[in-house]
Amino acid sequence: MKASIEHKLVDVRDRHEELAALMADPDIAADAGRFSHLSREYAELEPVVRAFDRWNAAGERIADAESLLDDADAEMRAMAEDERTAARSERALLEDELETLLMPRDPGDDAAAFLEIRAGTGGDEAALFAGALLRMYERYAELRGWRLELLSERPAELGGFREVITRIDGRGAYGRLKFESGAHRVQRIPATESSGRIHTSACTVAVLPEPDAAEAASVVREDLRIDTYRASGAGGQHVNKTDSAIRITHLPSGIVVECQEERSQHKNRARALALLQARLDDRARTASEDARAATRRDLVGSGDRSERIRTYNFPQGRLTDHRIDLTLYSLDATMEGDLDPVIDPLIREHQADLLATVTD
Repeated sequence: MKASIEHKLVDVRDRHEELAALMADPDIAADAGRFSHLSREYAELEPVVRAFDRWNAAGERIADAESLLDDADAEMRAMAEDERTAARSERALLEDELETLLMPRDPGDDAAAFLEIRAGTGGDEAALFAGALLRMYERYAELRGWRLELLSERPAELGGFREVITRIDGRGAYGRLKFESGAHRVQRIPATESSGRIHTSACTVAVLPEPDAAEAASVVREDLRIDTYRASGAGGQHVNKTDSAIRITHLPSGIVVECQEERSQHKNRARALALLQARLDDRARTASEDARAATRRDLVGSGDRSERIRTYNFPQGRLTDHRIDLTLYSLDATMEGDLDPVIDPLIREHQADLLATVTD
């Protein structure tokens, strides 16, 4: 284990002991708010301290075993060698566990996600590709047992979408999908192309964590203009008979969000407010990341929607993720929702980057 990580673990154990002493103080125990805050921090550190104690215990077992390797009794030496091997194996596993536990965690990873797809360069072909991407994410959500809701859509004349916005609810949805943000480029032969020429078009994908209800409700209402209208998209005859669709304009930023898929105006308003807060949070987060970009490079890309992150080459059946130089020849399976072979390497690369921040 690197000395920098071990030093950090010692600090964590010291803080854990300090918290235990603070929580035993009668004055702090009488302050419900402070006691609750300290209890949460104590509980968060508990698994780290337990794993660190086991790691130290394994080190003591290794030292004890090594002290017996020169014993005159051959059977004793063999037992000591077996013990040292077992303790070393356990210690290596605990090192991996501790590194994972120490990694900074995105508090939004367990949240539901807003996933937005917009057709970019390429006209009708880009819109058709936006529809294919939506289907890919729908299949992926099904495979993981998540629920996908369509919030708003702008269908294209020849099929697909100019823009489509969804909400994906399920454990770890944002944590797994957040690396999908960016420009997705497609290379394929359109059905209308008689000469067999490959066309290149693109869509942009944005993935935002859904804020909790309290955060979404904190938007200053005086900054909002809220309009109701009759939905024109899918949803049956009901949406065309009532003004249930909601459009919210955030006046200071100019951000506009819409939600038209629920029959209830109240539900559409709640979804639209949550989406607005997510976009405001994303704008603030992007500004913060831009400020850090000059001094630190993110190994899996910035997530900027203008950054080309992936190419889908249909004639060759090839998918390439440019952030980590990943190339797979299983494009058909990917488009059917088999995204884990793409997402898992991105998560591992991101975790390696986070670990580097810990050791720094």
